[in-house]
Amino acid sequence: MKQPSTYLVTGGNRGIGLAFARKLSERGDSVVATARHPEKARELAKLSVRMEPLELADDGSIGQFARGLAGEPVDVLINNAGVGEAGPGLARLSMRDLEHAYRVNAVGAVALTQALLANLRAGRRRVVVNLSSGLGSISRNQEGGWYAYRASKAALNQLTRTMAAELRNEGFIFVVLCPGWVQTDMGGKGAPLSPEESVEAMLRVIDRLKPSDTGRFFDRRGKEVPW
Repeated sequence: MKQPSTYLVTGGNRGIGLAFARKLSERGDSVVATARHPEKARELAKLSVRMEPLELADDGSIGQFARGLAGEPVDVLINNAGVGEAGPGLARLSMRDLEHAYRVNAVGAVALTQALLANLRAGRRRVVVNLSSGLGSISRNQEGGWYAYRASKAALNQLTRTMAAELRNEGFIFVVLCPGWVQTDMGGKGAPLSPEESVEAMLRVIDRLKPSDTGRFFDRRGKEVPW
């Protein structure tokens, strides 16, 4: 029987993050789930999880969150929280929106990972899962659009590879996962996958990760995605 693990899931108040928190808690794992505004996270509050406030665009919030977890082992960190929309074309692209996407989707995820290094080192699995997107694949980009989202996810992909290379010898496993086109606020109601379907598939990949997988980019079924 699989031994329960401690998971930390960012953006746990809705969509994919909420589905992760629900599925993990239902199967008996310990879950710390974050939300920007916990008082509004009504569905998350119904679950048997520990809910904590976290704003990835705020270094102070990340520091406070990490101090609250001092000394507590974390087996698996799932950096799920993110922002993104199709956005305008180049002529009307907002540099402020571009910077914000980088701050949340890439810098925020790395800043949180850095802040929780001691917790991850104390964990049994030392796994960091960064949720990216097929839109972050440079080689697949033939349609354009989604400037801020694509660029920030591509940055996250490269940062994941770099962290994987640095911490490989400590037994860390860093991977990028693409959840597919999911029925979330970002994906829309016309997406073919429910958050639950996507998460069930991704957890099968996460559960069987091994050291040789570090630094790789997988889809929800475990198939390699081109960078």
